[in-house]
Amino acid sequence: MTASPSAKTGNPKLAFRPLPVPQVDVHGFWGDRADAVAARTADILYDRCVEARMLEQIDPDRPSPGIVIPFHSPSPDEADRQGAEFTGSTVTTQMFWDSDLGKTIETAAYSLYRRKNPELEKKIDAVIDMYGRLQQEDGYLSSWYQRIQPGKRWTNLRDCHELYCAGHLIEGAVAYYQATGKRKLLDIMCRYADHIASVLGPEPGKKKGYCGHEEIELALVKLARVTGEKKYMELAKYFIDQRGLEPHYFDEEARARGADPKAYHFKTYEYSQSHIPVREQDKVVGHAVGAMYLYSGMADIATEYGDESLRVALDRLWDDLTAKNLYITGGIGPSAHNEGFTSDYDLPNETAYAETCAAVGLVFWASRMLGMGPNARYADMMERALYNGSISGLSLDGSLFFYENPLESRGRHNRWKWHRCPCCPPNVGRMVASIGSYFYSLADDALAVHLYGDSTARFDISGVPVNLTQASRYPWDGAVEITVEPQAPVEFTLHLRIPAWSSNAALEVNGEAVKLADVTSDGYAAIRRTWKKGDRVRLDLEMPIERLYANPRVRQDAGRVALSRGPLVYCVEATDNDSQLHRLTLPRTASVEARERPELLGGVVTLSATAQADAGDGWQGGLYRPEPPATTQTRLTAIPYFAWANREPGEMLVWLRDG
Repeated sequence: MTASPSAKTGNPKLAFRPLPVPQVDVHGFWGDRADAVAARTADILYDRCVEARMLEQIDPDRPSPGIVIPFHSPSPDEADRQGAEFTGSTVTTQMFWDSDLGKTIETAAYSLYRRKNPELEKKIDAVIDMYGRLQQEDGYLSSWYQRIQPGKRWTNLRDCHELYCAGHLIEGAVAYYQATGKRKLLDIMCRYADHIASVLGPEPGKKKGYCGHEEIELALVKLARVTGEKKYMELAKYFIDQRGLEPHYFDEEARARGADPKAYHFKTYEYSQSHIPVREQDKVVGHAVGAMYLYSGMADIATEYGDESLRVALDRLWDDLTAKNLYITGGIGPSAHNEGFTSDYDLPNETAYAETCAAVGLVFWASRMLGMGPNARYADMMERALYNGSISGLSLDGSLFFYENPLESRGRHNRWKWHRCPCCPPNVGRMVASIGSYFYSLADDALAVHLYGDSTARFDISGVPVNLTQASRYPWDGAVEITVEPQAPVEFTLHLRIPAWSSNAALEVNGEAVKLADVTSDGYAAIRRTWKKGDRVRLDLEMPIERLYANPRVRQDAGRVALSRGPLVYCVEATDNDSQLHRLTLPRTASVEARERPELLGGVVTLSATAQADAGDGWQGGLYRPEPPATTQTRLTAIPYFAWANREPGEMLVWLRDG
């Protein structure tokens, strides 16, 4: 399918928009992961939604589900218990199940594009039919408010995920249309979006509300781009502009339903990033996933409207996140209490919440910041979150999941089948299934390459169809070969990211060296020329092994060191190392070597070094003594963090003692 029409509202020459998934084929590293999602995860997500009895909530031909379980944020221990055994034997229901089904539809859509699965497609079509039958004549569509709490719609936007669910269903509808050409769900969600616009907005007589859990903002931008309807973009902009204004809508809404606005579980509207207007915000606060979705929507609106005030606010928030509140893996949100942020430099490792959804959300935000133009500060972070903190949430075979992604484990943090709050499995599933859309973005006279790896992109520029093919073993090797195949000679700029971690990079066009310093801006090399069929670009990125240290204000990482190579952060697991991991010290003089291991974990590059280990033998007389423990040499082996917990359970550690 060709690119969808765009609802252009800003300066089109300045806006870069991602290529739709059907216009990008991925192979290699990401192809293997997309294949696992298409072959296993997509079916698993549907089956476990059925096991959880979600379809009973949306099917108007069935009796309404019986037991309502109010949402709360599960603790890490609770998540482990719930995931250890999931039976679905109890009839429960959740107010956000429409969102989980929306993400499942989206995962299935992009998986169906990659790999035919008539049985799954038939099942998804049946789910869409249920939503079609459930939708009310005025366009309203919420299984919770139609089947569980009828008569209460639009009365509690703060707590009840009404618009959040609509957003995920919209994203599922756009994906299903793009991947299959079927527009039934797209038409359903257009009618629902029209209804939402008739209820909420700046016009007299409408509610001045917005969602307590952001998501619909970025979904409406997708809907506007795929339909060409500017009204959906305007609605997204309204939700961004209205958030946090006084009088505060959530206060007024609470009073209208007879509740005390102060009787709010999270006590502060920082939880939902609605404490002040978005353009005044300068700190990342509250629920991490909601924050990432909000910032993603803000970035989309900044791109589409050329809104510099939003961009300035986003850069302040970006600086606050990346300088004070970010795990080295790209994980965010250390606290289980609010599933989000706490205080600056508070980054505990063993108790890190670092929800999979939050890292996925950071990928969304970073990719949308690139809509305002290629800039490696955003693309490098997108890459770090992609390769580390997000796909760690999905097992290599695509069947098991993490909700939390700690940077240290004593062996009790294991992957699970499902969760009572199953937001993460379909979130990481849909991200991996749509990975091609993060590789490239297109402007009127330019293409930006943000990610490297085996892939082919198809796009039109200045009316000329172009194929661009990458050949690379990335992330294991930094050599990238790009072939440009336009149907006719065409002039445009090709932007190539030069990652900050690559201390030495070399660029050639058709065998002639290009001096990077002359063509690089904001971390991207810009090559403008009239491209002809068979033109070749070679980019060689050095992949040094790096020792990384945390800001001294991060007390949990004081005296510790982490290892990385290229875009990958590494960890040590008990199964590869003889000593208990907390006893290991990596001397600063130790040489760290990279080794290809095609037989290990689907094929990885490991890092190894000679380390020191505290010896436990000979320690007599209790817990303490005046003499330090003896040390012994041992071989330390580290694997990419994304691949941990795919073998027998055991200890894991990212931050090693620095010696």
